[in-house]
Amino acid sequence: MTSPRVLAVIPARGGSKGLPGKNIRELAGLPTGNAVNQSLAQATVPPGAATEAHFHRVTEEIYFFTGGTGRMILGEQESQVRAGDCVVIPPGLPHQLINESDEPLVLLCCCSPPYSHDDTVLV
Repeated sequence: MTSPRVLAVIPARGGSKGLPGKNIRELAGLPTGNAVNQSLAQATVPPGAATEAHFHRVTEEIYFFTGGTGRMILGEQESQVRAGDCVVIPPGLPHQLINESDEPLVLLCCCSPPYSHDDTVLV
């Protein structure tokens, strides 16, 4: 088994979770009542869809891609993503997922502190 490719760890520059284009299945966290300091969700970006660009004021996110391919925009950087890739997103960094393929883009999304609509800012 090969280790995941880490795409970016970029310092901050200072269900749908409110993000159209992404289907969310909460696995752990405040909504499910089984975790209080972090959350875990499986997200799917359907073929031809994209999430809205956004950032989180306080929350750090980790995306681990489990299926499909797509593009990840992190601030001013853009990278291709695929199953096995891992992306760390610090608080305050705008980000967006784009799926231009014919297959769903599937990922696990871990947030600490747990995901909150109030912490999400659309840009």
